[in-house]
Amino acid sequence: MSVTWSANDPPPHSPLTPADWLRVLLRGIPLLMVIIVGVVMMAILRLIERPLYGLQRPVTPYITQAVCRAAFAVLGLRFSRQGTPMSGPGAVVCNHVSWLDIFSLNFSKRVYFVSKSEVASWPGIGLLARITGTVFIARDPRQAHTQTQLFEQRLLAGHKLLFFPEGTSTDGNRVLPFKTTLFQAFFSPKLHHVLSVQPVSLIYTAPKGQDARFYGWWGDMSFGGHLLKTLGARRQGSVRVVYHPPVRVDTFENRKALAAHVEATVRAGMPEDRRGL
Repeated sequence: MSVTWSANDPPPHSPLTPADWLRVLLRGIPLLMVIIVGVVMMAILRLIERPLYGLQRPVTPYITQAVCRAAFAVLGLRFSRQGTPMSGPGAVVCNHVSWLDIFSLNFSKRVYFVSKSEVASWPGIGLLARITGTVFIARDPRQAHTQTQLFEQRLLAGHKLLFFPEGTSTDGNRVLPFKTTLFQAFFSPKLHHVLSVQPVSLIYTAPKGQDARFYGWWGDMSFGGHLLKTLGARRQGSVRVVYHPPVRVDTFENRKALAAHVEATVRAGMPEDRRGL
């Protein structure tokens, strides 16, 4: 994972009006209740799932998906999908725009995110990440072997692990170069000939009249401030998730070739004015 990406042109800052604050309450309270109910249900069901199924999660991912769909309904954010999510064993790689990506990418496919280890200690978000089965990775190269073993366990258990190879979120108007380090895990002897990787392009459209980067979360933006801005929007925009055809790992010579192909595919799936670095 890299440090947070920053743009030379920061987005305009507009203080919330009384009407915005009212919308924050009208959307925020139901959203919080949906998340709390989901967390409680998952915590209870994991007490049954864990001893019976181990790494397998036959029920709780459906709760995660239901919560994410309910979140879209509460926010009023429109969702559309292009392409077909992969059904076989594999990993998913996608460009990274915002904390909203969690809801967007769980909407139509049950996935488990791979995130930097610091997220585990974040208030609120860390709890949600842990209970939904997020895989946390450290930036320490000395732990690379351990992390590869963890990826193997989860992928061979049938989990769809979702990676953000850019290593940071952006303003949504570009795709940053993909880092190749994590792709090496796909070439382990246990995964090389059985694993497929599906590229996904994530495209947000801002609410009418708002800055095109409205949903992007980057630089020194606080989570709280971005959340309030999103909840307080008079009207919402939309998100489109483009699922590209999966590719088999064993058709590529090495991690750099695989990463280059996947990056090019994700970039090509973006609107023409968003394909730059």
